[in-house]
Amino acid sequence: MQQFEQSVYQLIVETSTNLPADVRRTIQKARELEDQGTRSALSLTTIAQNIDLAECNVSPICQDTGMPTFIVHCPVGANQIIMKQQIREAVKRATKEGKLRTNSVDSLTGANTGDNLGPGTPVIHFEQWEQDDIDVRLILKGGGCENKNIQYSLPCELEGLGKAGRDLDGIRKCILHAVYQAQGQGCSAGFIGVGIGGDRTTGYELAKQQLFRHIEDQNEIPELQQLEDYMMENANKLGIGTMGFGGQVSLLGCKIGVMNRLPASFFVSVAYNCWAYRRQGVLLDAVSGEIKQWVYESGSGITMMKEEAMNRGEETDEGPREVVLQAPITEEQIRGLRVGDVVIIDGEIHTGRDALHSYLMKNDCKVDLNGGVIYHCGPVMKQDQDGQWHVLAAGPTTSIREEPYQGEIMKKFGLRAVIGKGGMGPKTLAALKEHGGVYLNAIGGAAQYYARCIQKVNGVDYMEFGIPEAMWHLEVKGFAAIVTMDSHGNSLHADVDMTSKEKLAQFKETVFA
Repeated sequence: MQQFEQSVYQLIVETSTNLPADVRRTIQKARELEDQGTRSALSLTTIAQNIDLAECNVSPICQDTGMPTFIVHCPVGANQIIMKQQIREAVKRATKEGKLRTNSVDSLTGANTGDNLGPGTPVIHFEQWEQDDIDVRLILKGGGCENKNIQYSLPCELEGLGKAGRDLDGIRKCILHAVYQAQGQGCSAGFIGVGIGGDRTTGYELAKQQLFRHIEDQNEIPELQQLEDYMMENANKLGIGTMGFGGQVSLLGCKIGVMNRLPASFFVSVAYNCWAYRRQGVLLDAVSGEIKQWVYESGSGITMMKEEAMNRGEETDEGPREVVLQAPITEEQIRGLRVGDVVIIDGEIHTGRDALHSYLMKNDCKVDLNGGVIYHCGPVMKQDQDGQWHVLAAGPTTSIREEPYQGEIMKKFGLRAVIGKGGMGPKTLAALKEHGGVYLNAIGGAAQYYARCIQKVNGVDYMEFGIPEAMWHLEVKGFAAIVTMDSHGNSLHADVDMTSKEKLAQFKETVFA
């Protein structure tokens, strides 16, 4: 097993940087379904560019590499203790080399371990089987989509759908509701794994196991295949679209599994995964640990974008208005923006996530933020031998977590723009209108696309919060995002939520008797 650790390291790098062929084909089909020139179509073009850039740069597709979760099937007699140690070493190495973000934090203190190791991190499940080889599979599921997982206990009442009973039709309603409630916050369009039955723990495990299936496979249970087909046809009628911008494609894949349950319990568990569907596997020689075969077809032979379209996306005759802003930004410039505008930012922006927002509520900031831009981002960073920091991946994080803080912080420090993904709520919207601010929605998961807009790292503060939560001062050029909440009280996110809720109601009547 001398090659085992190296093989696991190769698995981590491939999973983080190169989407498999079945995922690429699915995203290409989604692009064909969207009307050219729409926000969703432009977003899918950005996503396609990002996939190619990640493979070319051998850098993370999305900066949030999630909680590394390994499923290991091994023959009787294989030393699981040694394998676990070597998996941990491979994770540590991949983190140091910038293939994984430092994501493991102490749940009580918030301290970041810096190497992705700690109690419960990474997640490793072992299971013996009757084959001679070792099968290792890995999924990197980011926090934004992990937060949109949901579990239902039947019977229950569902918003827009009414009663969901303990039958196939009740399960149907739960899955539809799961897609609706995710909106754009899980980086839609997404994939879902569904677990029917079990207890609360095993139901979620079954749901996540479905995410290891091939997108193009067929369910062995006819009733579940019928339900999967139904979901792919009808969930896309909700009009949520890419990033929650509205559009034709809200769901890219649906896989459903079932297990027995207690008579008193009937759980439907849904594991939501973003478009950056990072899962891969290897079949290893049990003696040497060398890779014999990759489980999922490599995506390397599928180029997502034509070479001539790589710079700014596909040209269209009509498109949204573009406004170039130099930071710091004035209130007058902000008041001139409307929902739907594409804003191109040049100048300095500052990253800030949960730890920083909580801190700034009670403390002063080390830098002047008047007229500034805050970017909800936890980047992947690497320091060279000269001590200079470089950005390896820098896509947006889910903004709704900052809803309790954002409005007050904008007014307190004079911030004019917030960049994130998934939108924010009424408290922030009211503050944008009162203070003169704007929310800019960047494309979730497009970590390479945005990293190339960053010219240099001007500095960093609050490193005690850990690299993802620190405040990075970044010089950007041509950083593009869409106005989805403006200073006039308009919110695209609220509009899409309302219209998708209305469309959800059309699926209230029984389908599977």
